[in-house]
Amino acid sequence: MRSLYFLIALAGIITVSSCRNDFETTPSTGNLEFSRDTIFLDTVFTNIGSSTYNLKVYNRSDEAISIPSVRLGRGQDSDYRLNVDGVAGKEFEEVEILANDSIFVFVETTLDINEVGNASDEFLYTDAIEFNSVGTSQNVELVTLVKDAIFLFPERDGATGMVETLTVNNVETTLEGRYLMDDELTFTNDKPYVIYGYMAVGDPDGTTAKTLTIEAGARVHFHADSGLLIADNATLAINGALSADPIALENEVIFESDRLEPAFSNVPGQWGTILLTDGSVNNTINYTTIKNATVGILNEASPNASGASLTLTNTQIYNASAVGLLNRFTSVEASNTVINNCGQFSMLVQLGGIYNFTHCTFANYWTQSFRDTPAVFLDNTLQTQETLLVGDLAQANFTNCIVYGNQGEEIGFNQDNDATFNFKFTNSQIRFDDVFGDFIGEPLYDFTNVNLYQDIIRSEDPDFLLPTENMLQVGENTAGNGFGLQSAANAVPTDIIGTNRTLAPDIGAYESIIFPE
Repeated sequence: MRSLYFLIALAGIITVSSCRNDFETTPSTGNLEFSRDTIFLDTVFTNIGSSTYNLKVYNRSDEAISIPSVRLGRGQDSDYRLNVDGVAGKEFEEVEILANDSIFVFVETTLDINEVGNASDEFLYTDAIEFNSVGTSQNVELVTLVKDAIFLFPERDGATGMVETLTVNNVETTLEGRYLMDDELTFTNDKPYVIYGYMAVGDPDGTTAKTLTIEAGARVHFHADSGLLIADNATLAINGALSADPIALENEVIFESDRLEPAFSNVPGQWGTILLTDGSVNNTINYTTIKNATVGILNEASPNASGASLTLTNTQIYNASAVGLLNRFTSVEASNTVINNCGQFSMLVQLGGIYNFTHCTFANYWTQSFRDTPAVFLDNTLQTQETLLVGDLAQANFTNCIVYGNQGEEIGFNQDNDATFNFKFTNSQIRFDDVFGDFIGEPLYDFTNVNLYQDIIRSEDPDFLLPTENMLQVGENTAGNGFGLQSAANAVPTDIIGTNRTLAPDIGAYESIIFPE
């Protein structure tokens, strides 16, 4: 019986709430207030939808009002879309706001530069939201910068809707993507590139030697779950150059997502990775910034007897949601390389390999979630679903390097005694606090062993500028001021921004500076 009474009462509540009388309103006379007078929808690529932006419209009067007309200035021809108080459209009549209340207006757009632009690669598209009241009109301006781009994407089967997937070394994968054609193997700086899926270099059976060349100043943007794949016998050659403006980075090559709004500028994990497969050869990356990927570079290129499988110079990797630089049984020569703000490891070695890092800064100031992994981790194993693989870590040399972060221990090791495990830190700075003495007696963490650690600064402040914002320049109070090994500095005579370091070299990728007040 109580259940019956409850259901009757609930039905009454629903009936009353759904039969609310409309409130009485008076026509608006134009005394509306707005949360902003102009909505900048930031930059979008042609044919890619913007984020949704909001405007709050206030009725400060003591009476409920009705706005006779709310519309886009271009009317139904506008490329903006509105949602006014929960209703989608481009023109609205008798929009009501209670006394001393407000409503939300949401705005978004998708623009085709070929329809709204001109011969330029950029076009400023504008409109306005018009609030027409009795005898007056109030406007809120809308502004969007539209950029043209070169779009690279896999084909979609018109009959089935299935997206083309990659075959690598004659093995079909589930990766959506395709191989770049010969006339697509040079990325210039004329227009940005926007990539959907994985663009691969080479051919499905891995027999053709091809090179993707990326010129200085090129901008490459990746959609979600997209990236580059360098297949067998193929090569990646990124030829960035030193920039005069450290903010604009006009000559650097920049890899990031296709979301250009400021809110996405430092969001990790927006795209996939640059994958160097085990058969790729002689990959070079110079003056490049790689940001907001899942894994910045996944390097599986087999060790090259004639030189490094990957040569990495003057490169920055930031905001990888997993790993900045992940190496599996490969060979790397890196100098003036900076990695920071990664969800797991800034630099991870698995299954051994051959590595030489000179004047590199491996930092990790990740704050997006809990991290219990060190900035740098060396491992000569790799656990697969079937078995544990073991490989020789022939050498891993860190010279004039900084390894630091916001955790107490920023280096780590996993050694299988059935394979070689050689590493050495020379004239380098390492954060390793071990406040509880957990690593006492562990031979790999014996900082008195000069065969592993020679001239080490341990757990002293590197004096980074703003490490949580990926500004890893060091100040004059850095512990590594003048501490660098001279012979290594002579081999890399300028730092990542072109400053001479041959006189009393500092450690890390940057020479120290006096920070502005």
